[in-house]
Amino acid sequence: MLIETHCHLDYLKALPLAELREKIAAAGIVKVVTIGVDPENLDPVQSLADLYPEVYFTQGIHPHDAKAATEVEFAKISARAAHPKMVAVGEIGLDYHYNNSPPEVQRAQFERQLQLAVDHDLPVVIHTREAEEDTEAILRNFSRSLLRKGVIHSFTSSRALAEFVLGEGFFLGFNGIVTFKKAESVQEMVRLTPSDRILFETDSPFLTPIPHRGKENAPYYLPFVAAKIAELKSLDLARLQAEVFQNSLRCFPKLA
Repeated sequence: MLIETHCHLDYLKALPLAELREKIAAAGIVKVVTIGVDPENLDPVQSLADLYPEVYFTQGIHPHDAKAATEVEFAKISARAAHPKMVAVGEIGLDYHYNNSPPEVQRAQFERQLQLAVDHDLPVVIHTREAEEDTEAILRNFSRSLLRKGVIHSFTSSRALAEFVLGEGFFLGFNGIVTFKKAESVQEMVRLTPSDRILFETDSPFLTPIPHRGKENAPYYLPFVAAKIAELKSLDLARLQAEVFQNSLRCFPKLA
């Protein structure tokens, strides 16, 4: 069994939802977490979780959209925190590669949403890109009070940041990037990460793994991620899948 810990079901267009769900189930995926990222999709991801028993959701404002966040969105995050299928506050964090929102706004919204996770005793789903120093500095201020920790998703950062967040109790999420030919640094992070701190994800519809590059990514491609990680770590695939399944439940207790 597998758990898809990070995808964007509301973005997927290649297949009708009924057929998509059938293919997800046929791939051995029993639970799917679809991610809230901006003011427009907070309601749709909850609606998907309310409709389908295998779907869970998060609520958060991505750093790209930090400048668009209003009190309306933060009120929704707070109000839905007790929902039995809202597993985390996220996707939140910092992205200095695109700077779609000013860095100072990103930092303020990141901190505000970390505090919401603290207040509601929820884990977080963190995005960080080319912002390692500020990500670490902010997490240092919150980690002690953030009892549930969470995951640094789509981990592509340095060994130094990996060591810091692992030391604080976070998980690292890996996706189709691990299958890319020029992803040696990410593959090395997989080798260095203890197997009990790894989560599988696709981040679909983005980052389609080899051998399906060029197609829309989807949760049913998660087995390719799992197989590559098992290969990189020289571990038995079935045993790794069982361990990462339990990791997902530990990271997001509402999935249990």
